[in-house]
Amino acid sequence: MARVWLIAGPTASGKSALALRFAETTGAEIVNADSMQLYADLRVLTARPSPEEEARAHHHLYGVADAAETWSVGAWLRAATKALAEIAARDRPAVVVGGTGLYFSALTQGLAEIPAIPDDVRAEVRERLDRVGEDAFREALALTDPEAAARIARGDRQRLARAMEVATATGRALTDWQASTTPLLAPGAYRPLVLDPPRDALYARCDARLGAMAGSGGLEEVRTLMARRLDPELPAMKALGVREFGRHLRGELTLDDALGLARQETRRYAKRQVTWFRNQTPHWPRTIDPSTWADAP
Repeated sequence: MARVWLIAGPTASGKSALALRFAETTGAEIVNADSMQLYADLRVLTARPSPEEEARAHHHLYGVADAAETWSVGAWLRAATKALAEIAARDRPAVVVGGTGLYFSALTQGLAEIPAIPDDVRAEVRERLDRVGEDAFREALALTDPEAAARIARGDRQRLARAMEVATATGRALTDWQASTTPLLAPGAYRPLVLDPPRDALYARCDARLGAMAGSGGLEEVRTLMARRLDPELPAMKALGVREFGRHLRGELTLDDALGLARQETRRYAKRQVTWFRNQTPHWPRTIDPSTWADAP
């Protein structure tokens, strides 16, 4: 396979600009690894590359899904596998760029093909977690999946519940499922980079970008989504800014208040991304300034 670069990091850290500069320099093709930039309905609010930027290099998996769809990590991995194979067949390098950590772990660690969890099992497990609390729930999980119980961070109720759901529904520990996976990109087949800018600078960029989005089509994107009356639990309806701007368009908030809430949520999201990449990719190289990074095939 032609060499693959992975560029990861939090929202507004400069990933897309770096990927485009790198693609123009090396002839690489760009593969999206951002779960929200998959959606055609959210070009502005997800800061997807503009048509002009997309014309400067071959982009894959941007705007390929409708807001009514739900893409799993598995669906993205299958599409990314196909895109990377096509790029390799053209003997071109590839740069995978985005902020969805689970996409990068699926690429580099593999993804277990776990059967779908029945709704009644999911509901029972979540109710149990709420009823007994995290400590007792973790002790129960340790009886069937001790590695997951020890590995999952305190407060990460979603991953705790997921591990118990899998064990309950399949009779097999999530750790066992994950151990049987084969990564698409083996160690040595890719070169990673995490953008890790100073927190204050990152938050300032988040704030400025949201303000620009509101005045350059972001509100219209939300208005169009609202007119479709989609399920609010769909991933696209949970994109940063959609709920807050929706409340403004319904007359519940002033635009300034909506922007304030959206900025607050975006900073929280960026902080979660930073924490995820620091915990899950501790050995990947890092840079605080993407403009200074230089690499070559």
